[in-house]
Amino acid sequence: MDTAEIKGLTTKEINERIENEQSFLGRQRMNHAVSPLDNPTKLKESRRIIARLKTILRQRQMNEELNS
Repeated sequence: MDTAEIKGLTTKEINERIENEQSFLGRQRMNHAVSPLDNPTKLKESRRIIARLKTILRQRQMNEELNS
């Protein structure tokens, strides 16, 4: 997921994506603990997607606070 793609989402959609990615990451971590994943870099990728989503969300919050 690219930052340009994230910026095109609404705040509600970003929150939904964060929840989905966090649940996906939790499941993947559990699966990886039981048996190694074929591609463990998906864990890293998922963490980074969550970070991007949270960063864009925080930027929007800061802009709203400044404009108020």
